[in-house]
Amino acid sequence: MYDIIHQLDDKREKARLGGGQKRIDAQHKKGKLTARERIELLLDPGSFEEWDMFVEHRCTDFGMAEDKIPGDGVVIGYGTINGRMVFVFSQDFTVLGGSLSETHAEKICKVMDHAIKVGVPVIGLNDSGGARIQEGVASLGGYADVFQRNVLASGVVPQISLIMGPCAGGAVYSPAMTDFIFMVKDSSYMFVTGPEVVRTVTHEEVTAEELGGAVTHNTKSGVADLAFENDVDALLMLRRFFNYLPLNNREKPPVRPTQDPADRLDMSLDTLVPDSPNKAYDMKELIIKIVDDCDFFELQPDYAKNILIGFARIEGHTIGIVANQPMVLAGCLDIKSSLKAARFVRFCDAFNIPVITFVDVPGFMPGTSQEYGGIIKHGSKLLYAYAECTVPKVTVITRKAYGGAYDVMSSKHLRGDVNFAWPSAEIAVMGPKGAVEIIFREEKSDPAKLADREAEYKAKFANPFVAGARGFIDDVIQPRETRKRIARSLAMLKNKKLENPWRKHGNIPL
Repeated sequence: MYDIIHQLDDKREKARLGGGQKRIDAQHKKGKLTARERIELLLDPGSFEEWDMFVEHRCTDFGMAEDKIPGDGVVIGYGTINGRMVFVFSQDFTVLGGSLSETHAEKICKVMDHAIKVGVPVIGLNDSGGARIQEGVASLGGYADVFQRNVLASGVVPQISLIMGPCAGGAVYSPAMTDFIFMVKDSSYMFVTGPEVVRTVTHEEVTAEELGGAVTHNTKSGVADLAFENDVDALLMLRRFFNYLPLNNREKPPVRPTQDPADRLDMSLDTLVPDSPNKAYDMKELIIKIVDDCDFFELQPDYAKNILIGFARIEGHTIGIVANQPMVLAGCLDIKSSLKAARFVRFCDAFNIPVITFVDVPGFMPGTSQEYGGIIKHGSKLLYAYAECTVPKVTVITRKAYGGAYDVMSSKHLRGDVNFAWPSAEIAVMGPKGAVEIIFREEKSDPAKLADREAEYKAKFANPFVAGARGFIDDVIQPRETRKRIARSLAMLKNKKLENPWRKHGNIPL
């Protein structure tokens, strides 16, 4: 018996070493943690239960029969984050560059299948050179098996990808189908084809960082949600982020007690919106002042900055926030901002997270680049997301709500549950100046008369009371009371039940 126990200890020790001390040292030299070190930092101490430690690949071609390492390049299992269960897989770059083999894929599929079965989130720590070339089509089949699980888990359990090394070719599509993608600056990359292939095919000179680095995907492509300075920072922030999410689509998000009173007033909000309608202000200031403990976890902060998205809490309950940002492009909706907000709203709807919308939108962005880029179709994705959404929806119009953009931003007509307006709100088809130039085009030659017409239009439409008279606005509120009124609305909507007609699935305008 003792011999077997010693044998087991030896095998475990060998598996924990991965590709060997030399490769572990090389990983550390790059400023990167190993697969197991990452799991230890992410999960609660002592909570990790590892599976399939002794699994080896089955390939015998190209000398692979002599190159077998227990675990086959991925560490899988489950544990807890702040006492809440999560399934994890962590790719080990020290073992054949973390390349995905048939058995490597089977291990990932195993944790995903169990996560769906028991209703627990999946976190993938990606650090892989891609498909294992020696295995050919078996490796590609493994990727497709993982992709299928991503689709089955979508909207059932939260899926989070943390890219901590290279992620190329087919490897990028699994993270792309997860709910959130986080990256590490200077050490993580995502691209379908690498710089060498780009150079050969298109003759473009580009570095890996420029092509698919963390900064690129957080500022230009919008593929990633956040970028962190190093592995430790990324894993600790992921622990914090996890606290906002429910375990699955049948549960409510966790409640975190707070000492911040729900009826707290903030007098400074009364002067947040400038007197001039053309002057910008920072919508993030409003968000921070009305949420619990001024704590707002913003996502995609450097992409499509004309709209803000992220998680916060009101009375300890998780909320999703979508807000136009007047500081950038006057808060106009364009292609990028529509896509950014639509995906976030759909996530919140899938996982029982109420959506709070702050509106200051002068309309959709005009111009040929937007029209040729498909603003009609992409803008309608945000419209579709809000219309489909059945979780509690509270909307606050702070200033401009013009044209179709008013409709899109969680208006009463899209089943907004509670719609407030500040006294500074202007709800109209378009701005007063543009409106009178169209209505009274024959008076264009008389600036004084046109100015009178503009004042008349402002008095009649550039206020929240016409919409209020029709019931499109539930109340015009004092800015200082915004937190209190939102908290009361959410408490009232706590047991909201609303179902869409049965269907296999809708056909969102992709």
